[in-house]
Amino acid sequence: MCVNDLIVQGATPLFFLDYIAVGKLDLNKTKKILKGIFKGCELSNCKLVGGETAEMPGIYTKDKFDLAGFSVGIVSKRKILDKNNVKDGNIILAIPSNGLHSNGFSLVRTIIKKNKITKKLKKELLKPTKIYSKEILKLTKKNLINSAAHITGGGIVENIMRSIPNNLNLNLDLSKIKILEIFKWLKKNNISDKEMINTFNCGVGFCVIVSKKNIPEIKKVFDKNCKPYEIGFISKGGKRINLINSLEW
Repeated sequence: MCVNDLIVQGATPLFFLDYIAVGKLDLNKTKKILKGIFKGCELSNCKLVGGETAEMPGIYTKDKFDLAGFSVGIVSKRKILDKNNVKDGNIILAIPSNGLHSNGFSLVRTIIKKNKITKKLKKELLKPTKIYSKEILKLTKKNLINSAAHITGGGIVENIMRSIPNNLNLNLDLSKIKILEIFKWLKKNNISDKEMINTFNCGVGFCVIVSKKNIPEIKKVFDKNCKPYEIGFISKGGKRINLINSLEW
């Protein structure tokens, strides 16, 4: 999540630091956590340069732990992906997520308390967030992106709105979103479309706002399992947010 927040501005991730707090240190469990962090650093081509591990028996009970971290990246001022680069007629491309991406788990926990959870579903709920740095940095180096949005808490609409200037409008066709099965399962638990789109990514992990002429070259950068696809466009006039059609479950 930290690295995706860096590349959304065109920054190259440099390093990551972690903080782990536990009631009592369990080396086997801590090694598993660190293995995941190492994997994330490898995928994003950044270094784990340090961290902190704290034992706090009065705060954390057995099997409970707290994990936090931050990442630092670098980008030239002239290369920053600024929302003011966005123009009338630009296209919004959705880049698929691989699951929940660390968002909406308060609601998810409420749902799973009321349902029988299979091993397959547990695995789906705990998929690590997809890291997009390899592909997005290739695109920024070629100046193929005007702006970008990392779809985190608040959902698709809120995060895209941060990435377009105030004098332009968002036109989003919800029916074009390729909804993942995990979100279809969550939807069955009496969650409204509005809450789904405002809480979860629904299958869209990242968005890029681009000139239409650049789309063919942009698609070449991604493998067949993560091809970007069009979900909307930017325009002048009309409503600030224009949601076209409904999510198709």
